[in-house]
Amino acid sequence: MRNHYEVLGLEQDCSLEDIKSSFRNRVKKLHPDVSRDSGGVEKFRLLLAAYRILTDAHKREEYDRQLGPVKRKTVEFDYREFLKARTNDAQSQSRLVFFDLLHDQGEEALELYEKLLLHSQFSLELFLDREDFMDCAFMLAEEYERGGKYLKALGLLSRIVELERQKPYFRHFFEEVRSRIRTLAVLKLPRELGPRELLSRYFELAALGLSDGETAFYTKKIAELYLELGRADLAGEYLERGLRLSPRLSGAGKLKERIGCGQISVG
Repeated sequence: MRNHYEVLGLEQDCSLEDIKSSFRNRVKKLHPDVSRDSGGVEKFRLLLAAYRILTDAHKREEYDRQLGPVKRKTVEFDYREFLKARTNDAQSQSRLVFFDLLHDQGEEALELYEKLLLHSQFSLELFLDREDFMDCAFMLAEEYERGGKYLKALGLLSRIVELERQKPYFRHFFEEVRSRIRTLAVLKLPRELGPRELLSRYFELAALGLSDGETAFYTKKIAELYLELGRADLAGEYLERGLRLSPRLSGAGKLKERIGCGQISVG
């Protein structure tokens, strides 16, 4: 029986986050833009099969039962303790944040990250390579979102977007970044921000340049907020901008009626 854990380069007692991270990293290396591996298609098939089984709790339980007891390797070097001891080394502490996130210790990682941010010159980007930073930022954003700190989560995800636009890395998984940003912006941020502060966040999201459709969506959200603030003139202006980007913009018709601007031009 093929060992799906070995396909992903993991131990049998690894966490779900370990599985997702390893799969994401290995699939990226098989992308035709970065790999000339003639066996890439077969490797991708094996990775996908391993991912589908190990990320499904019931399938993984049955697979583990067939595989047998967990075989643990003898630990000769405790990398985490090594990093923890280097308290005055910002690079080691940054790597510890990433290590803990990868090993299902999100609360510890977030606590350390918050302590590191107290130093005005600190940035994870200074001490992790670009790809590690992007993966680390994504997992930190997940932790912030779980803790209800939506603005901090959005800030990290927005930085990932900026880096992805400079040079693609997330590729197939970038849709998940976009989806999380939209969930934060539409469902969660309105719980903690008033219209004016929310308005500035939507301006920032519209400026990210995710795609014409996404930019049009956030431009329409700007129009809705201007209408809420009693500025029908600006609401009409921004709805028109959104329609220029995406003529079939969802919800635009009803918003037109609310604004009272039935003659908004799309041309």
